[in-house]
Amino acid sequence: MAKSHGPSIKDDELYEDLRDEGYSKEKAARIANAKANPDMHPSKKGGKAPPYEQWTKDELYDRAKELEIEGRSDMTKDELIAALRD
Repeated sequence: MAKSHGPSIKDDELYEDLRDEGYSKEKAARIANAKANPDMHPSKKGGKAPPYEQWTKDELYDRAKELEIEGRSDMTKDELIAALRD
């Protein structure tokens, strides 16, 4: 049985296993607590946005504008993609 790490750690056994694998206290606590919460899925992949190649040039331009990429108005679609990835 895993020792109790107090109310801030929701899954003491997983926390100890992660610490044994070399995870920091903070990261082990975050993972253990996320796994203990049925509404969270820490092992699932994040965003579902399509790759930039599937975006329209206008969508790429708008994203470049959000990120304040200079020279965006003169860029081609490929140049916008490269700038967004940098």
